[in-house]
Amino acid sequence: MNQEIEIEYKQLLTQNEFKALLNVFHLTDQDFIRQDNDYFDTPDFNLKAARSALRIRHRREQSMLTLKQETEGGMLETHQLLTQEELIRLKQDGRLPEGDVAAVLKPLDINPHAFQFLGTLTTYRAERGYKAGLLVFDHSVYLGIEDFELEYEVKDPKHGNEAFLQLLHSNHIALTPTKNKIARFFDRKTQLGGL
Repeated sequence: MNQEIEIEYKQLLTQNEFKALLNVFHLTDQDFIRQDNDYFDTPDFNLKAARSALRIRHRREQSMLTLKQETEGGMLETHQLLTQEELIRLKQDGRLPEGDVAAVLKPLDINPHAFQFLGTLTTYRAERGYKAGLLVFDHSVYLGIEDFELEYEVKDPKHGNEAFLQLLHSNHIALTPTKNKIARFFDRKTQLGGL
């Protein structure tokens, strides 16, 4: 089964803070890659109630289905590559293909054939290695708004948190609570009356 625990720290940034960090890390427009995230849930939002989320990420002509589940140690991600036919069936008919994601959902008693497409979030992403982790610079556009975010993906939470806080401090960026992209997407969709 293709699974991993994702440990990351994140911070929403102003556009000016984002641009300043791009300069610090010598990133230009050419370093960014576009990826589109399609989000799904059941009509009764069973995944959201289970503190989970389902997305398809389209990047470099591949479509990866990912189930994200909150755990104490980080976000458990289950990945499954989709064929074009499976992608169409999920978006049009709400039917998950057989495989790892459906197998993980089975014990949660969530019907794998009752999903609805909620919308798309487009991210322009650049990445840089930093200390013992990976810095991710995201400019996201969704439902009529855009935001800027810095993520730091690590294997060691203690040292990762210290390095992230030090980076923010050295660039005069105040740490604020930051929701993940899926939560921000849901909040905006609710704000627009779509949920």
